[in-house]
Amino acid sequence: MASRIYLDHAATTPVRPEVREAMLPFLSADAFGNPSSSHAFGRSARAAIEHSREQVARALGAEPRQVYFTSGGTEADNLAVLGAALTRRNDRHSLAAAHLVTSPTEHKAVLAALHEAEAQGARATLLPVDRDGVVDIGALDEALAEHHRPTLVSVMWVNNEVGTVQPASDSATRCAAAGVPFHTDAVQAFGKVPIDLKTLPWSAVTISAHKIGGPKGIGALVAKDPQLFHGIILGGTQQSGLRPGTENVPGIVALGEAAELAAKEQTAKAAAWAAMRDALQRAILERVPDAVVHGVGANRAPNILSVSAPGTDSESLLMHLDLAGVAASSGSACLTGAVEPSHVLTAMGAPRELAAAAVRFSFGSLSTPEQVPQVADAYARVVAKVRELRQVLSRG
Repeated sequence: MASRIYLDHAATTPVRPEVREAMLPFLSADAFGNPSSSHAFGRSARAAIEHSREQVARALGAEPRQVYFTSGGTEADNLAVLGAALTRRNDRHSLAAAHLVTSPTEHKAVLAALHEAEAQGARATLLPVDRDGVVDIGALDEALAEHHRPTLVSVMWVNNEVGTVQPASDSATRCAAAGVPFHTDAVQAFGKVPIDLKTLPWSAVTISAHKIGGPKGIGALVAKDPQLFHGIILGGTQQSGLRPGTENVPGIVALGEAAELAAKEQTAKAAAWAAMRDALQRAILERVPDAVVHGVGANRAPNILSVSAPGTDSESLLMHLDLAGVAASSGSACLTGAVEPSHVLTAMGAPRELAAAAVRFSFGSLSTPEQVPQVADAYARVVAKVRELRQVLSRG
């Protein structure tokens, strides 16, 4: 290949030129003030933060006062899950009064927070998903009807591995009817699918800048009622004490700019990405007829394609794809040399062999239609090579 192809935009995206230009003044000696300071330097930084808060709120259909900046999506998810549990604390050492409901296909930022709350006494309920990764709404209704009513329901908007779009609106509506707060991790949804919080009975939403052309290390929890969440970082009174600490002004400015652009361009870009995703899916299935596309029966985000080839493993596939000039990612984690199947695909009922062979291609600003046949050809060659190597090793 003449140049490298980047199809891992769901992992991270390049910083947009407009975003870089917006944040540069706040990395210079002209606008470096601490936003908590009362002098002119501080007031300038504070004004920039408030402007960005307005940009984020407008992009999502929320109110500026509801936007709380964090270090990224992981912290925002932790704040939502652990913060909700901590509000139900009945003594200094137990979260036994808390009941958290989520799905087994959530991002590890939600699942790890859930497990930590469990370790401190909280009750946890995992809603089953179908073969395409869609949450069982009937199981959600059962959880909402329990005597031990949930403290929080957290269901991600778009799955980061397979792109399944969850019934966020339906879930939020059911939670609202039951008087239960609803949180959604919208990190992979924002800028990819339509989001208008004015039409959704939400309680909290997580976003992250580096998925939409912003820098790493900045995100936000958008919380309708901050009283539903207890801070998990202590010290300082910034952001009403819910997320204290001196604000990352350049990052916040960048998030505001990226959010505004992502909302403005969502419809047009989603159509382009969906066309490339579908073309790649067809091209791969033509070249590797026994390949399996995950989540294909559900509504999927336009930019994510997850596929497995029997007789391969994701670690080997990704290594050879990288050598062939294609950057993609996996739904599996390599631990001490062993490929562990994706927890998402396992929850969806995928056989272990397929769950451990998943490759995720994700489209974004660096993607072009001309790349599709090149990637499909590379994938087919790599699949054949990995299968041949596995056969040789099995005979050896």
